[in-house]
Amino acid sequence: MDENADLLNDATSIWQDVVLTWGEAALAALPRFGFAIVVLAVAALLIWGVKATTRRVARRMNLRRNLTDVILLLVSVIGWFLALLMAVTIVFPTVTPSNALTTLGLGSVAIGFAFKDTFENFLAGILILMREPFEIGDHIHCEEVEGQVEQITIRDTHIRQTDGQLVVVPNAHLFHNPVQVRTNREFRRTSIICGVAYGEDVDEARGVIAEAVRHVDSVRDDVRDIQVFAKAFGASSIDFEITWWTGSAPVDIRSSRDQVVAAIKRALDDAGIEIPFPYRTLTVNDPIEVKSVKAESDAA
Repeated sequence: MDENADLLNDATSIWQDVVLTWGEAALAALPRFGFAIVVLAVAALLIWGVKATTRRVARRMNLRRNLTDVILLLVSVIGWFLALLMAVTIVFPTVTPSNALTTLGLGSVAIGFAFKDTFENFLAGILILMREPFEIGDHIHCEEVEGQVEQITIRDTHIRQTDGQLVVVPNAHLFHNPVQVRTNREFRRTSIICGVAYGEDVDEARGVIAEAVRHVDSVRDDVRDIQVFAKAFGASSIDFEITWWTGSAPVDIRSSRDQVVAAIKRALDDAGIEIPFPYRTLTVNDPIEVKSVKAESDAA
């Protein structure tokens, strides 16, 4: 019993010494903790001021809202990183900035390998927002995706296809592949092929087609004049290529083609110019023997 009591007393004294040591260390570190809190408070004020200034500058420069958000995020991350690094070195004097940066560097390498695709999309999103190759509302085409840009985030871009489906495309995909911005300008050129019969006068047909297209409301001949060229000898027609300028949105293209096709058909009909059906001519080299039904019945 006496030995157990001695062991219990020794353990109790050891714990008391440990708690006393921790308490003395905590009391000694209180000023450092207070100073670290002051540093964090000052850092918060500085970050708030820098972000407010950044918002005003971005507003004057007419930067995109998403790009402004990215800049503000980077300001916050860098500011709080430096503030926390300074606070840690104040509270724990044995931790030097170089040691902390070395540890963070090794950790960032591991995190970088684990989240490679995420960081790639993040950096691609920043570059897309800074370069502004396309904007919200533009119609774009990349690989098998085509539609209207609805939102550009740090990681991905939301594209609404013409059939109503929403496609979320990683920014790295848009950054590494060619992107066709169909609405980069207000007007875009489009074309169709129209054929007339071989017996018709080519110059007359060209003039009728050009005059018909020129009077279509959706055709912007004030931007550039329409062009009608005889393109090729088709299977049963002389083919004309008709090009003109109209609105750049996909619905503008489809609507204008509808109006132009109807106008050309109407004008050619009024002028008596034939739009031929496909013809097929059969040539027989050897004579064909023809027997009448009466001869066959008599022979029977």
